[in-house]
Parts: sequence; structure tokens; C-alpha cells
Amino acid sequence: MDIAALSMAVSSVNTQSAYGVAMLSKSLDQADSTGAQIVGMMDAAAMELSVNPHIGGNIDISI
Repeated sequence: MDIAALSMAVSSVNTQSAYGVAMLSKSLDQADSTGAQIVGMMDAAAMELSVNPHIGGNIDISI
């Protein structure tokens, strides 16, 4: 059994695993940020409705 090759293989697997965890962490942070922005937009829409409740409530369509 070649100890050097085994050590290199284990090191490679550890590096790939650390990279995967880092990428997952970044994608979770991005999803959290996007969710916070969506909540902020929903709050802004609710604020607009409280200021102008008649806007967007009815649609008049004539053919």
C-alpha cells in the first residue's frame, strides 16, 4: 500500500469537501438575502395599499 498516494487522495477529498461546504454556505447566504428582499418588497406593497387603498382594487375592462 502506497502511503503517499493514500495521503494525497485523502487530502484531495478533504479539499473538495471543504469547497462544497463553502459553496453551500454562500448559496444559503444568497437565498437568505433574496428572501429578506422579497419580504421588504411585500412590506412596501402593503404600505402603498395603506396609503392609497383604492389603487389597484378594481379593473374596468370594456370590449
